Amino acid sequence: AGARAVGCVAKAGRMMFAPMPLKIAALNAALRDLSNVDRHLLQADCSERSLTHQLAVHLSRQFGNHNVDCEYNRDGFDIKRLELARNCQNVSINAIDAVTAFPDIIVHVRGTRDSNLLVLEVKKLSSARDSNFDLKKLAAFKSQLTYKHAVLVTLGLDEKQTFVAVQKWL
Repeated sequence: AGARAVGCVAKAGRMMFAPMPLKIAALNAALRDLSNVDRHLLQADCSERSLTHQLAVHLSRQFGNHNVDCEYNRDGFDIKRLELARNCQNVSINAIDAVTAFPDIIVHVRGTRDSNLLVLEVKKLSSARDSNFDLKKLAAFKSQLTYKHAVLVTLGLDEKQTFVAVQKWL
């Protein structure tokens, strides 16, 4: 109860995106809901996909004018591709590949690039995986696929079972 859509508002026949603080507030509300409603997933150390799905459910309540999808791999009707380096160090032009992109969560309007609002990569606190590639991927989503905002969220429970969600916005 009380959740409101903050994705965009119509003004003079065009869509206007909500200011950045509202997007941060919307993500914070969804993370709070994840911590409160889906705590078992965190306590049981469930997969990242389980967590991202539930986070997307909570985000959809915050962005009522947009679609919220997990691992959505379409750019209109085409396969979503990003030009990414095979190795994030010492990149040469020969080390660039067009790779199929499967973002953890996106907030967008399906079928158009005009409303690519937010892309999220999610990483569990318990993950040993480096976040460098996730950050490169998020930067590519902004520069190549016109996403307005991108964020890496590292989440989980610490040793005291306190919910932690660190956000790195690009």
